[in-house]
Amino acid sequence: MSATQAPPAPEREQWSSQIGFLVAAIGSAIGLGNIWRFPGVAYTNGGGAFIVPYVIALLCAGIPVLFLDYAIGHRYRGSAPAAFRRLSRPFEALGWWQVFICFIIMSYYAVVVAWAVRYTIFSVNTAWGDDATGFFNNYIGLGEISDAGVPVESFTPVAGVIIPLLLVWAWGIVTIGLGVSKGVEKANKVFLPLLVLMFMALVVRALMLPGAVEGLNALFTPQWSALSDYKVWMAAFGQIFFSLSVGFGIMLTYASYLKRRSNLVGTGFVAAFANSSFEILAGIGVFATLGFMAHNQSVAVSEVEGITGVGLSFMTFPTVISQMPGGALFGVLFFASFSMAGLTSFISIMQVVAAGISEKLNISTVKAVLVTSVPAAALSLLLFGTSSGLYRLDAVDAYINNIGVVGSAIVMCVGVAYVLRATGLLARHLNAVSETRVVGGWWRFLVAVVVPVVLGYMFVQTAWSYATDGYGYAKSFEAVFGWGMLFLGAVFAVVMAVVPWSSRVDDFQPVDLDGVDSRRERG
Repeated sequence: MSATQAPPAPEREQWSSQIGFLVAAIGSAIGLGNIWRFPGVAYTNGGGAFIVPYVIALLCAGIPVLFLDYAIGHRYRGSAPAAFRRLSRPFEALGWWQVFICFIIMSYYAVVVAWAVRYTIFSVNTAWGDDATGFFNNYIGLGEISDAGVPVESFTPVAGVIIPLLLVWAWGIVTIGLGVSKGVEKANKVFLPLLVLMFMALVVRALMLPGAVEGLNALFTPQWSALSDYKVWMAAFGQIFFSLSVGFGIMLTYASYLKRRSNLVGTGFVAAFANSSFEILAGIGVFATLGFMAHNQSVAVSEVEGITGVGLSFMTFPTVISQMPGGALFGVLFFASFSMAGLTSFISIMQVVAAGISEKLNISTVKAVLVTSVPAAALSLLLFGTSSGLYRLDAVDAYINNIGVVGSAIVMCVGVAYVLRATGLLARHLNAVSETRVVGGWWRFLVAVVVPVVLGYMFVQTAWSYATDGYGYAKSFEAVFGWGMLFLGAVFAVVMAVVPWSSRVDDFQPVDLDGVDSRRERG
């Protein structure tokens, strides 16, 4: 059935209010990376001096790409594949590339959230005892890795992970199935305030610990010499880019559910600065806690290991929790906050995939979320919920984010700016629907020049490093779970772009808004 003969798609859902969209956007941006990535990145890249490149990256890359996502999603009012197709038909494949990225991310993201949910319960009686590292490795059944860098393969789900993982998937499916306003929006309105309140309580408790000041000094003491190192600037741009959830369909999809008149510019600024504020808050809480750990061990904070990622969350923090007065309460606060941050981001990733399939096949959201989530949940169990799952998760995450997501953003910016010459049209749209008309030449310059140059440099450096030196595992392992995943995504994007639509996707025409008409203007 051709797109012109297909039945029309059902009426598009909408957020109940601008506040509902804002809360959901902030909930998506505030995820696991804010808590377990930012503090370590800031500490190892100049401490207090890192704030300078961080703010510049926020203003010069994060917010411009966020506005670009908003403009495309809101103007063309569709999932990533539909919106890019309406912008220009050949760009539909980019939308499916973003859907694939989200599909893979949600498959392993769910596992980390499941760990956090389980650790919330473990925290009640500090079940890990005096050996948090051994306890975690035993909990996930961590398998061995050979001298050649090849993990011992296992496809048997770890018993302790199965139940929390299934609960995470069930919650996500129900939330997305209820729809945008009744599911996603309501979940964020409950979880985001709880997350902020609980994490603030955690920070206050951390600041009262002996050694907290030493921890904060370690984080915020500026190392100005670091600003001359280009790697510090790359780290800042990378942190901003990934933490805002831009460039791979989430904010584009969320913006498509807004009403015709929506304050995109004001909402974008609020969401961006709210996300960064939470990252600073997370840095304070984490390093105050690490300061206490260093104080207890009579070592400098610089000698504390495991200050980022899985090590920070599931090994270092549980160790600290065992050592502090009232540690059980602190642990519950930390892991409950960690779980809620993960859950709000998780459903935003699921929404991208469900929306794309729902519109392509012209099926209900409930059917779409089942069609996409059941196989993703199976991948969670078989690939990432096993004894070798942590190794696979690590490799897939590195390649998907550092190459897949960055590449997606570069193609989006270059395509819009130079191939379609549509930055002028999208800038006028942002101004037309917003309360303030501040998007102009500065935004077009950043999208067309600064972002592609910076991200392009990051992309080339990372791709070359992975191709020559690898990420840290055997080349055979990375060929499957690194390059193999990217190749599979490219094939998926091309195939899905060729498959006919079951709804009249091309009948859509943007509505006139203060001179931004339905013609595909360029400039």
